[in-house]
Amino acid sequence: MVLPSPSSGGAEQIPLEEFADFAVKAARAAGEVTLRHFQKLTHVAFKPDRSPVTIADRESETLLRGRIAERFPDHGILGEEFGAERAAARARWVIDPIDGTQSFIRGVPLYGVMLGFLLDDEPLLGVVHFPALQETAVGWKGGGTWWNGARATVSSVSRLEEATLLATDPLSYASTGKEEGYRRLRRSVRVERGWGDCYGHILVATGRAEIMLDPVLSEWDAAPLVPILEEAGGRFTDWKGKRSARGGEGISTNAALFDAVSALLR
Repeated sequence: MVLPSPSSGGAEQIPLEEFADFAVKAARAAGEVTLRHFQKLTHVAFKPDRSPVTIADRESETLLRGRIAERFPDHGILGEEFGAERAAARARWVIDPIDGTQSFIRGVPLYGVMLGFLLDDEPLLGVVHFPALQETAVGWKGGGTWWNGARATVSSVSRLEEATLLATDPLSYASTGKEEGYRRLRRSVRVERGWGDCYGHILVATGRAEIMLDPVLSEWDAAPLVPILEEAGGRFTDWKGKRSARGGEGISTNAALFDAVSALLR
């Protein structure tokens, strides 16, 4: 798949793979910024919604915004910390500078830098980089999903009783009306673990788990995951089974278990 160059009026075409290469390099550079503060934080602030934010979140997003603005000056940007720029642009980037800030501030290495690219609101490319683990997952439409340079696929497990379920913040299921579905599903699987946030979704995309649940997600959390899961042979949807990066929630599954998982959650 090729896309118009932002400065050529559409005369020059850029392969989507080149966008992916740019995004991976940018995410890794932002990851280096976070590592300067990892396990060294002296202060954590809180936003109006009481979610934590650190200097590393802000510096990471600042770097990513700068890289995008330099390379693609006409593209829109939506980031968790600094909001939207050029929101009406057909081509947009979404940024979560640190997904898993709770892990980050506690010195747990399961946090990621997330970067996604959309055209006309269709997620075409996603990158999730785990700086402290030195792992990177990238997927783009038609190009597959790659994990540390090797092709990634979801698992082939087709029976719920053999599946591994992952979940972010089970305490929030009751407050979002999802507790009953969650209980039904957890009673049906072989094992459950609490590897949450973007790390859990990438475990599904790389075949190391079968199901990941998130009761609350923003677009910058979800959009990068859509191409990564789909190009790995899996599914990313809201809890009703609808493919969406703006559903406010998310589940990742391998393809074989999608219908069974969706039925239990509904």
